[in-house]
Amino acid sequence: MRDGNRNVRKRILITGASSGLGAGMARLFAARGRDLALTARRTGRLEALRSELEAAHPGIRVETRTLDVNDHDAVAAAFDDCRQVLGGLDRVIVNAGLGKGARIGSGQLDANVQTATTNLVGALAQCEAAMAAFYAAGQGHLVVVSSVTAVRGMPSAITTYGATKAAVAALAEGIRSDVSQTPIAVTTLFPGYIRSEMNEQVAHKVRFMVDTETGCRAMVAAIEREVAEAYVPRWPWAVSARLMRLAPLGAVRRLV
Repeated sequence: MRDGNRNVRKRILITGASSGLGAGMARLFAARGRDLALTARRTGRLEALRSELEAAHPGIRVETRTLDVNDHDAVAAAFDDCRQVLGGLDRVIVNAGLGKGARIGSGQLDANVQTATTNLVGALAQCEAAMAAFYAAGQGHLVVVSSVTAVRGMPSAITTYGATKAAVAALAEGIRSDVSQTPIAVTTLFPGYIRSEMNEQVAHKVRFMVDTETGCRAMVAAIEREVAEAYVPRWPWAVSARLMRLAPLGAVRRLV
């Protein structure tokens, strides 16, 4: 479907959609009349969100699937099932992830391995399933949610998290290179500090934190433009990211 000269991605799959940024983006896309496939581990929350969206926007279709992105066979099966039920997938938003972690050397390897496995290998499985669908259809829009913590090495408990987000940004860029001459688009989002369940315990200590709705509106606006990369919200992160790349490591540590 097209709106003037712009693609309208009617059928959108969002992982990690039971709360936070995933649920926030789902609400905004539903308000725009898009059909949704929503996946997450927490079935009860997914079903509650589905009921909310269908009541508020009777003209849309909302499919839900319980999914752990670390079950790679289940990822492929869920994506394929949603594709068949909706008659195709026009956009996939790779959003599911973990924020847990610990300082390297603190003896909490398990927490860091869990984060690395979910955020990187789980994202790889999602990208594989999404791109297989897009190659078969000859079109599509892959959206990968990275983070401003991908810009430089991050200290303490967010070292592993930031490293995984840098890796998924590189993954998305490699895919973008593969499809640069095709009708398939790839967008990498670098969200700044947006309030969600993942960070609610430390939100009061973080500078430049915005509420979930503000952050999600910035993310959806960038997704709809189908830009290659976007720091969201644009202020202050588009500027801050450039400074972080050039600043001494001690200065970067004080910024986060």
